[in-house]
Amino acid sequence: KFAMVAPDVQIDDGKGTILISSEEGETEANNHRKLSDFGIRNGSRLQADDFLQDYTLLINVLHSEDLEKDVEFEVVGDAPERIGPKPSEPTSRNISNGSDDGAQPSTSTGNQQ
Repeated sequence: KFAMVAPDVQIDDGKGTILISSEEGETEANNHRKLSDFGIRNGSRLQADDFLQDYTLLINVLHSEDLEKDVEFEVVGDAPERIGPKPSEPTSRNISNGSDDGAQPSTSTGNQQ
């Protein structure tokens, strides 16, 4: 659902419990376990990283009794249109006299001698 290539998923509780590892075979024993087996309940958070794509998600787990029949989970939120870092947005600055401090050129009309 999240278009990750080599995800690492851990419980975001400060203990670093890894649920899914991109290292082959490291967390294979977890594949048939339920989230509740790891103490994950309504309100728990997971952190999913895909190092190959420089892509990180924080996932909030919310329990719902309102899912359709045969639906195990639902992803709610905006999915990224493009995987990877966002391009930097251009910043518009008013630069005068080589400074971006907002100072404007002098407009004084004093007498010159």
